[in-house]
Amino acid sequence: MEKLIYPLWKAEALDADDFRDELLSSLGGLVDAAGVRGLRLAVADSAVATAAHRRMSATRPLPDGMASVWLDAAEQQREQVEAVLESLTVRHSCYLVTEAEPIAGTAHPAVAGERAHGMCQVVFLQRPPRLSEQTWLAEWQGRHTQVAIDTQSTFGYRQNVIVRGLSYGAPLLHAMIEEYFPPEAMASDYAFYDVAEGDDEGLGKNAGAMVESCARFIDFDRIDVIPMSDYLLKPVA
Repeated sequence: MEKLIYPLWKAEALDADDFRDELLSSLGGLVDAAGVRGLRLAVADSAVATAAHRRMSATRPLPDGMASVWLDAAEQQREQVEAVLESLTVRHSCYLVTEAEPIAGTAHPAVAGERAHGMCQVVFLQRPPRLSEQTWLAEWQGRHTQVAIDTQSTFGYRQNVIVRGLSYGAPLLHAMIEEYFPPEAMASDYAFYDVAEGDDEGLGKNAGAMVESCARFIDFDRIDVIPMSDYLLKPVA
């Protein structure tokens, strides 16, 4: 089984919530398609508007959504997925990834067909040229993972290493991260960094540790951060 991720761009004139609804309706038709073992959609809709200040952009324009699809064999089966996406987007890319899940999200289990709890912070990364792939992965997945867990209020956490782009002209990316935060973390930095409201000392400590750790494997002019609403359409079988 192979996991594909598809960054998605909507028509500029299309409302974000309408884009979400069209995607949910059309992608829902793939739930029973042959070879589709899992399906998830994330969209930057009005439900995460209060988290807009958390957006960071190296890509312009930022993607408006992202589909994650698990297939038995990507090269033989992704055409059916892309036929749907082609009709709904002005642009999309496709990447083959490997997935790790340091936090499985059992505190707020996703329900098929429903919006996931809180927000999903989607992050696209480029590996800094100063780091070898081996060092970058060691800093990120080895050293940083526990720092992220200890300093943030995440209840779900997936790390996707991009193996290669599968679509023509796919922008160079090396990783995609999915981090699930409680609703309060959209607006509150205290909730985001898992400290009591008004605890400035705790906020400074956790935020500082997180930024310091990120700087070891991220160049901040090579990162996209997009708060999104997340929908599980089909659990991975």
